[in-house]
Amino acid sequence: MKKYSVILLVFLTFFGSFCSAQTAQATIIEDFKPSTVNQPGQQYPQVNSQGYARFKISAPEAKSVVVSLGLGGAKGGTVLTKAENGNWTGTTAGPMDEGFHYYHATVDGGVFNDPGALNFYGSTRWESGIEISAHDQDFYALKNVPHGHVQQILFPSKSTNTSRRAYVYTPPSYSREQSKRFPVLYLQHGWGEDETAWSNQGRVNLIMDNLIAEGKIKPFLIVMTYGMTNEIKWGGMASFKIEPFQTVLVDELIPYVDANFRTLANQPNRAMAGLSMGGMETHTITLNKPDVFSQYALLSGGIYTPEEIKDRSKVKLIFISCGSRENPDRVQTAIKGLKEAGFNAVSYVSDQTGHEFQTWRRSIKELAPLLFKD
Repeated sequence: MKKYSVILLVFLTFFGSFCSAQTAQATIIEDFKPSTVNQPGQQYPQVNSQGYARFKISAPEAKSVVVSLGLGGAKGGTVLTKAENGNWTGTTAGPMDEGFHYYHATVDGGVFNDPGALNFYGSTRWESGIEISAHDQDFYALKNVPHGHVQQILFPSKSTNTSRRAYVYTPPSYSREQSKRFPVLYLQHGWGEDETAWSNQGRVNLIMDNLIAEGKIKPFLIVMTYGMTNEIKWGGMASFKIEPFQTVLVDELIPYVDANFRTLANQPNRAMAGLSMGGMETHTITLNKPDVFSQYALLSGGIYTPEEIKDRSKVKLIFISCGSRENPDRVQTAIKGLKEAGFNAVSYVSDQTGHEFQTWRRSIKELAPLLFKD
């Protein structure tokens, strides 16, 4: 009798595990739709209402296809299964964080982009991108409101002996109000990205358009340029020298923008912000050049301390943010210390996000209404 009890127990344990697995699989809602950043006409990758991502890649001769992104990346990524028609398909083991994510496919050991997805510059290469629907995505949605313009400029750089590229966002009223001058935010990307990141991945122009349409912010220009003047590899940030980029930004780009756009060309109407590595650049340059910028913002990019700011009268605003999965305690402690020292300091923590663009999109939404207040 004892023997049969053991057999029954083993069977019930196995059956219970099988049923649990089946139940877990059944919880995936089959309402998958193409990602909003797919190539034109491409049905995959797809995303469902829970945040799961599903992939289909045609590779008839391949022996292995793995997609590496966010969830599961540390465990080898999402392994795709081959069908008889040569298509490889698979679904992430769990829901992804809301917002934008880079990813790539590893096919028989080689790294490739997904032909179904648009490409975005990140990790020092053009990578595939996927957009996971967010509960608060309305603030960066494309709406029927007046839109500003994002234009490419080429400015001369004597220090680097070349012409360098920047993108300038001008608000909807810029072309209408020909006699008006505007404040400027200089906004920097993160490591491995470039000057396209904030408008492509960050959707900063749409965030601005929507905030302006809702009357929540004072219109201003945003200038985005490439923040690297000496190339470094991941893990080598200690070798990055700020002086060459500081020269490009302060001595070459800012004078060019002030000469070619209707700006309020003075320190009170000039701000600098950056995400991650761009925050490091912002931190160093604003401390080095207090007569150039009056408002500072670090988005997942470190902190300021009262002791390192030499002339407090020149600082109108300090904004520090991060995701709740980063180091929010450090951010909030830093802001507390700055407030106690008499600074106008504001913190923001993005709920349920890490070192990713949803954190930085939300951060810009919180920062923009604070800038250039009278």
